[in-house]
Amino acid sequence: MSTFSAERVRATLKDRDAWWTVLLVDPVATPIVRRVAGYRWVTPNRITLVAFLLGLVAAAAFWQATWGWLAVGALLFHLSFVLDCMDGKVARLRGDGSAFGAWLDFIGDRIKDLTCTAGLFGGQWAVTGDDRWLGLGALVLFVNMFRYLNGAQMNKVRDDMRERMERARRAAGLDGGLRWVEEAMDVLPAGTASAGASVADINDDFRARYGRFVGLRNALRRYRIRPHLVSGIEFQMFVFIVGPLTGRVALVTLVTGALLLVFEAGLIYKLWLSTRSFERQLAALRESVTAG
Repeated sequence: MSTFSAERVRATLKDRDAWWTVLLVDPVATPIVRRVAGYRWVTPNRITLVAFLLGLVAAAAFWQATWGWLAVGALLFHLSFVLDCMDGKVARLRGDGSAFGAWLDFIGDRIKDLTCTAGLFGGQWAVTGDDRWLGLGALVLFVNMFRYLNGAQMNKVRDDMRERMERARRAAGLDGGLRWVEEAMDVLPAGTASAGASVADINDDFRARYGRFVGLRNALRRYRIRPHLVSGIEFQMFVFIVGPLTGRVALVTLVTGALLLVFEAGLIYKLWLSTRSFERQLAALRESVTAG
């Protein structure tokens, strides 16, 4: 069995993460990872599968709809999430992650989200006959779907803007003409930006307008906490843990769902400012090349 130092295990932590993960999961998961990562039979995919199965059991507990079973479901859901955070740490620590493992982790989480939503809200509907529980379940599914699609598309748009900017800069330097305009408009295929190229700054508008927020963000970063304080992780943890434990499932779901959408709207606004900065920088490049 291999032994890993505490420093090496801590190096597997993400530079920035949700506050729930940083404060309530990593302090538990990291010591466990150090103890079990040396066993070769403890693989990331097996941890993922155990986390998935615990999620299904949590869904079954939620379906019982009594407070005791809701508490059991909440504890199992949190344990499932702790394991879900451990599989990536073990993979990074040992360097044995795989593309299939990434797929398995993503699909398992989505199925777990679906079944736990059905178990929690469907169980309440089965007991009470109140159709509003079905509406709340549909709301949870919608919010989860929106945040995943929105996050993936925003990342794609940001990466595309940075890559186009770098291609435009290189083309302007190479040709001294206007061919960079064609390249910036995606005439060249994506993925051609060199790994060593500097990253274009497309967030200067946001920093100029919201300097105080930037200061808060930097302060949170010192503790590895993302400024997106109500992300998908916090939403799920409050819906499937805090709500069942407090007996306030409906209220917690509505409040945290609203807060998540507010934070998502903030990210969309920031993206809009980034697109304005991107367009301004491209225009400045055009003018400098034309003047030259």
